[in-house]
Amino acid sequence: MSRIMSRKKQGLVSLILMAIISFYLVVGFPKPAYAMHIMEGFLPVEWAFFWWVVALPFFVLGLRSLTRITQANPELKLLLGLAGAFAFVLSALKIPSVTGSCSHPTGTGLGAVLFGPLTMTVLGSLVLLFQALLLAHGGLTTLGANAFSMAIAGPFAAYWIYNLIIRLGGKQKIAIFLAATLADLLTYMITSIQLALAFPAPVGGFIASFAKFAGIFAITQVPLAISEGLLTVLVWNWLQSYNPQELELLQLIQRKPQSNESI
Repeated sequence: MSRIMSRKKQGLVSLILMAIISFYLVVGFPKPAYAMHIMEGFLPVEWAFFWWVVALPFFVLGLRSLTRITQANPELKLLLGLAGAFAFVLSALKIPSVTGSCSHPTGTGLGAVLFGPLTMTVLGSLVLLFQALLLAHGGLTTLGANAFSMAIAGPFAAYWIYNLIIRLGGKQKIAIFLAATLADLLTYMITSIQLALAFPAPVGGFIASFAKFAGIFAITQVPLAISEGLLTVLVWNWLQSYNPQELELLQLIQRKPQSNESI
């Protein structure tokens, strides 16, 4: 019975997240887009092609990882949807930043901790694709670059940071906070590198350009990253309270002993 109630509550939250997405589509769509991530056509052709080539192998490996998870544990599909919706909603909250780009949370840390970085690569790439097609945020030519920064580099960083802190004996919630926060910041460090490589400064070249992009991003991104870390911990607390079975299945928490097991 408790498992059924947990399913209902998880479904309720998923519906709420979808309602938020629908609201954003209705309210946000008519407004001029400041180009979520790196906007369509902003990168030179050679760099757009380069990042597509770099991102595609990770996406293919992620599909294999996602297939294994859903075949072995079909009951995790709803949680996968929740992780994808969380990334969609957070990364749709944009703040205009450097010309041709913007700052926003990423939401990829939660999925990376739950399912691993390769699975989150697929979810994050799909989020970016839907945003490019439905919201005109980002673009298809720059999808490879945006996927590498948000759906590849960020999730891998979150996964490694989380596991490192846990192995060092740190508290799980601190590990989740730092994983989400630092993954967000790394995403924009990578975006700064991508922009600096494509548009080196006339004086100082790549280094000067990177310092300019990273410096501007930091103004809005640091508080956003901290806020994302706190929000991710709140969502984790909810999952622990209402969906412990899924977390136990993923070996992220230990099963609580029942009273009759001690007899």
